[in-house]
Amino acid sequence: MVTDVATKRAVVERIRAVPDPEIPVLSIDDLGIVRGLVVDEAQRRVHVTITPTYSGCPAMKSIEQGIQHAARQAGYTAEVETRLTPAWTTDWMSESGKLALERFGIAPPSTTSSPSGPVAVSLGRRVVTCPVCGSSDTEELSHFGATACKALRRCRSCREPFEEFKSL
Repeated sequence: MVTDVATKRAVVERIRAVPDPEIPVLSIDDLGIVRGLVVDEAQRRVHVTITPTYSGCPAMKSIEQGIQHAARQAGYTAEVETRLTPAWTTDWMSESGKLALERFGIAPPSTTSSPSGPVAVSLGRRVVTCPVCGSSDTEELSHFGATACKALRRCRSCREPFEEFKSL
């Protein structure tokens, strides 16, 4: 039985470590899109439930293939289910994933809390810290960066452009 437990742990670790195809410094686990993972030892199958960062995410097919490949490497087959509700939120990202984003040069999302009532509207300027020099004197150049989940910003201090992973 020890080998079964070790094998089960290995397949779970491999799947959780699948890199995000758009931001390879993040695993799908760090990104928070793995919502469920059930291992059937007898059938050598894994059922993985994932929630995309947004419903039109073009990376989902690639992520599904990555999960299936990781399962095959551990001697399992994988069934991947995409679930849209509840909607993904940046609150599901791991702290280590947010640090990896920053080291990669992408400003991580700020902590959000899912509102249960009316959403407060702020008229102030949103402050995003530059991942290059640490300055909070930054500006948004475009609300959409390379992907819909990122914005393009520039630091006014060091003048470096950078992407921000938007809070959702």
